[in-house]
Amino acid sequence: MSGQRANAFENLAEPPVFNIKPKAEKPVAKEAVDEIATKNNFPSRQAREKRTPSARPPRTYRTGRNRNFSVKATNATVERFYKMADQRTVTLGALLELALDALERETARQNAVIQPPPA
Repeated sequence: MSGQRANAFENLAEPPVFNIKPKAEKPVAKEAVDEIATKNNFPSRQAREKRTPSARPPRTYRTGRNRNFSVKATNATVERFYKMADQRTVTLGALLELALDALERETARQNAVIQPPPA
């Protein structure tokens, strides 16, 4: 055996030419495609319609409050909080401060009533 490999194309004068036969395109009706997509629950690629904007406009104020305070609450509580802020035309942070101040005043008033004055 010699150290060289045999050339498989050595005896060919020209390499073989393979012609690819193009497939005939069969047009498909758009209605048929839509019907198949509907039957199989395929989502549409069309842009979804814009949903109605939220009931509340975005609140953007420059107040110097830069800390986030996230609290889990029920929908009713959140709606009540927003309604109170809208009624008073204050920011959510300002409403929280007002509520805390009122709670501190009420707690101090209750403590003053419960404890007898010093003798």
